[in-house]
Amino acid sequence: MNQNEDRSALDWEARFRNNDTPWERPGVHPAARNWLESGTLAPGHSVIIPGCGRCPEVAAFARAGLNVTAADLSGTAIAWQKAKLQKEDLSCEYLEGDILGSGDRRWQPDEPADRVYDQTFLCAIHPRLRERYADALANLWLKPGGQLLALFMQKNERGGPPFGCPLDAMRELFSDRLWIWPDPGNIEAWPHPSLNGKPELSAVLTRR
Repeated sequence: MNQNEDRSALDWEARFRNNDTPWERPGVHPAARNWLESGTLAPGHSVIIPGCGRCPEVAAFARAGLNVTAADLSGTAIAWQKAKLQKEDLSCEYLEGDILGSGDRRWQPDEPADRVYDQTFLCAIHPRLRERYADALANLWLKPGGQLLALFMQKNERGGPPFGCPLDAMRELFSDRLWIWPDPGNIEAWPHPSLNGKPELSAVLTRR
């Protein structure tokens, strides 16, 4: 897969190579822990993690018995994930490059997945790529009844990455025609410890 210049203005490979990654959390995201404990993420589920970077969820999900596909533009990040999982004798499918692509370069799994875990991908790509991402989720990546485990970054500042993902824009992007949204009371806020406490809103969206 080839890198897409529209992914964002950042040189992701250089950031990982230089350990300039302030978006990284020190451990598994608390929302991901909740999803594991509740069975939303369960052994045997297939899960795609786009823009995985060096997130600990790749190993945590593999350790929990899920079939993980981890994708990132950065070869350094993918090599880090491989080394970590090999050390624990865990298996994973790795994709280095642009998981979105375009035209005949669009990636799709051999079989649609049960889950997509999005901690940082949607807020990392440029907003002009969001429609392409939503289309890939609904038509290529997720099976009917599959779930997008989303963490929507909230911020007041313009620009990015991270780009803000306000809920009204997310409701429009992931429309009720294709997605079942949770009740508002089931959307939780998680302050990011490394980004001035900017909240991420966790929501489980089900593909119709």
